[in-house]
Amino acid sequence: MSPLSAAKPSPSDRSSGPADATPHTLRQVVVVLTGASSGIGRAAALAFAAQGASLVLAARNRETLQSVADDCERAGARALAVPTDVTDPAAMSALAQAAIDHFGQVDMWINNVGVGAVGRFEDTPLASHRRVVEANLLGHMHGAYAIVPHFLARGRGTLVHMISLGGWVATPYAAAYTASKFGIRGFSESLRAELSGHPGIHVCEVFPTFVDSPGMSHGANYSGHRVRPPPPVVDPRRVANALVALATRPRARTYIGAQARPGILMHALAPHLMARALGWVGGAAMRHAAPADRTDGNLFEPSRGCAIDGGFRQKARSADALWLGLGALAGVAVAACLSSNARSTR
Repeated sequence: MSPLSAAKPSPSDRSSGPADATPHTLRQVVVVLTGASSGIGRAAALAFAAQGASLVLAARNRETLQSVADDCERAGARALAVPTDVTDPAAMSALAQAAIDHFGQVDMWINNVGVGAVGRFEDTPLASHRRVVEANLLGHMHGAYAIVPHFLARGRGTLVHMISLGGWVATPYAAAYTASKFGIRGFSESLRAELSGHPGIHVCEVFPTFVDSPGMSHGANYSGHRVRPPPPVVDPRRVANALVALATRPRARTYIGAQARPGILMHALAPHLMARALGWVGGAAMRHAAPADRTDGNLFEPSRGCAIDGGFRQKARSADALWLGLGALAGVAVAACLSSNARSTR
């Protein structure tokens, strides 16, 4: 059955939302998911489909997006594919309206789109910096602007923002990405405060560490070197399962990956030291990486691939020792910094 021909739910099916669902089924839940064509998005779509949720899937590439919708329907879910560019606020409003018109309601909206541009700040075209901020930060704001009025009218709903550890810890050679992620975190906290008088509406932030998705391969690269995420990397399916859990148990913040909390703590205690350490490691990794052509990646054109995995987990083991050593060094440095601060206050 085509997603466009899926039967609309009856009025009785529309009466329940995430608060009424059980951990074993989301059959009465309607989820809008952006960035659904590959990586975390595709994994999440399939995870929600396995629980019986009705899905409205958004991405720029119609063909790959439809393939995800078809897979979800084969899993027994209802799925509607709506090609959408999150940088276009009118398109995001149309996405929300399409979901409401087709399924009668939206219970959960997941802003999952994330793009990046790797390279020195001055070597990266300004248009590319702008595009990263437009897709990541403004894309999340466009999604929220489109769906929050619907949540307010219903008195309930769950809005999820995919952020990453980059929302707490700056990433060298990815200035616009870092700026956008810090911005999304600030936006989420502000919006959560505004909606605090509506206990049925939740604003959730998700902070995974580096994920083994095709995102880095699809992204723009102006560094002149082949890049890959530092190990250990997280399975996209683990992030997808965390998103499914938020449908029944919304929480303000979800951290995924072994480095998440230690990284945030080290940044809070010794931000300048952390920045220098990351800059040194990032620069060393660039110098030793294989050469690569400059590319705009998927900033201005949709990605063509639809894989969930990026293939980085198989390549990561040889570099684990470097990152474990860095973690130990940073830990010692932070301890020394705290000891110095304690002596200075005596």
